[in-house]
Amino acid sequence: MFEVLLQQAQAQGLALRAPPPEPTTCCGRGCNGCVWEGYLDAAEYWRQEASLQIDSVSLD
Repeated sequence: MFEVLLQQAQAQGLALRAPPPEPTTCCGRGCNGCVWEGYLDAAEYWRQEASLQIDSVSLD
């Protein structure tokens, strides 16, 4: 998903902020508030923000 949106943005001459990095501190025990939950929230926010920027250029 990140790569596709970054490629679309580049094709339109847009510079997007870097997507969130994957967590490296997961213990694998399924903790409440796992670092992957925060990562997935951040990834979804990044996707929405990137899509809005790409779509706004497409509409112009």
